[in-house]
Amino acid sequence: MAKKAPNILVIQADQMTAKALSLYGHPLVKTPNIDRLAKGGTVFENSYSNFPLCVPSRTSMMAGRFANALELWDNAIEMPASIPTLAHYLREENYHTVLCGKMHFIGPDQVHGFNERITTDIYPSNFAWTPDWIVGERYRPTGINMRAVVDSGVCVRGLQMDYDEEVEHSGVQKLYDLARFNNDNPFLLWVSFTHPHSPYITTQHYWDMYDHDDVKMPTIPAFDEDEMDPMSRWLHYAHGGDLHDVTDEKIHDARHAYYGMCTYIDDKVGHLLDTLEHLGLEEDTVVVFTSDHGEMLGERGMWFKQSFYEWSVTVPMIIKVPGMKSKERVKELVSLVDLLPTFMDVSTNGNVPKPITPQDGNSLLPLMRGDSSDWNNRVISEYTGEGVIAPCRMIRRDNIKFIYTHGHPDLMYDLDNDPNELTNLIGNSDYSEIAFKLKEELLSDWNPEEINDKCIQSQKERLFIQSATDGNPNWAFCYDSKDGSRFIRNDSAVATKAKARYPFVEPTPFIK
Repeated sequence: MAKKAPNILVIQADQMTAKALSLYGHPLVKTPNIDRLAKGGTVFENSYSNFPLCVPSRTSMMAGRFANALELWDNAIEMPASIPTLAHYLREENYHTVLCGKMHFIGPDQVHGFNERITTDIYPSNFAWTPDWIVGERYRPTGINMRAVVDSGVCVRGLQMDYDEEVEHSGVQKLYDLARFNNDNPFLLWVSFTHPHSPYITTQHYWDMYDHDDVKMPTIPAFDEDEMDPMSRWLHYAHGGDLHDVTDEKIHDARHAYYGMCTYIDDKVGHLLDTLEHLGLEEDTVVVFTSDHGEMLGERGMWFKQSFYEWSVTVPMIIKVPGMKSKERVKELVSLVDLLPTFMDVSTNGNVPKPITPQDGNSLLPLMRGDSSDWNNRVISEYTGEGVIAPCRMIRRDNIKFIYTHGHPDLMYDLDNDPNELTNLIGNSDYSEIAFKLKEELLSDWNPEEINDKCIQSQKERLFIQSATDGNPNWAFCYDSKDGSRFIRNDSAVATKAKARYPFVEPTPFIK
């Protein structure tokens, strides 16, 4: 009888930058359970989000394809039910697939191939957060603003804590259920938390795990407006950076709270790993830890995600395959679209069937075994979401990162010699040939004029529907009938999270 394929447990954080983890060199942040997962597994040192924004990143990851190929432009774009996902592929291999926690699917299909979805989702599923590029440079998209920084600090409870406590409980319980009642088939259990997503608040317990004096200010100070590249300037206005007085004290508080939020997630990772071991499943289960995108955390004066700078676009990627003698660390460039082909490689013992649709990623197992001979050492990330007003795309090949902002000057950095991305090499004759080649490669399968027109037309259609239906339909996934008013439905995330915080903090007024 053939041996059953291994189970797969994916633990996903939200807005966790690789830069904030000890495995990636951070000297202060405490994540002993994530470190523990890395023992016997592989740390991918250069792992990237293919779109530094929740919805397109997650849908791209689920489909194994770049977001533009799926016409998934922003945080309010529907993912068609006709797109095959990794859940469909694994079900074809007789896996039982379970989604626990956040996935932020937009549209009436709220499962996209999973057999079960066992918790309510936290964010809207309709067109409420549609961008509007027509408004121009200084429009204020819903969902994110600098109140998340100026109101940072300690709380007793917050909406995101409510959510992640529920996700942890449901994920642990599901492991017990799968062990008892699902012995015939392997499983995929995807446990997706919302921490350490802004706002930057944590409990006294996690705050006290760090000495405030040990928390350093950003390495790269804020840029003056006239020194910002266009994409950074657009995001500055979109986040209300011109409306709020962000003091050094609040920057310090926000970074401190974020570190506590990372340790909060690490404890949940530990609980899941403990449960696997308690059930005797650790030798039969592949475990993956990652995030959907990173967090700027005040570097360059920038916050949240949405940019192509390293703090925003890098994500942790740690994979442990039981029984595999794997490299401890891999330096090659990888990204989230590599997960689907990796899971297919794992689930079929290398006998991977031809995918139904083209894939933009590749299995990571050869790199884990030490074979990089056929690896195309490049990553692609793109951005057409809220906060910008034109298509943007990034390619990194080896140590060189090239950033294209449609209608504006290009940027290019040598990350080996300039890890803080301060010296733009465009115009430097020593790098002219590589700049030409990277731009040509970046544009070879991506037409910015066409994409710009598609984005604006899609925005017009969704904004019209949103207006005509007064915010309906509301497709928010609710596991329980009483969950219809919980978490964030069609409102601003910032306003909802402020109301749901205890003790309540009066929102900081805009600085005129």
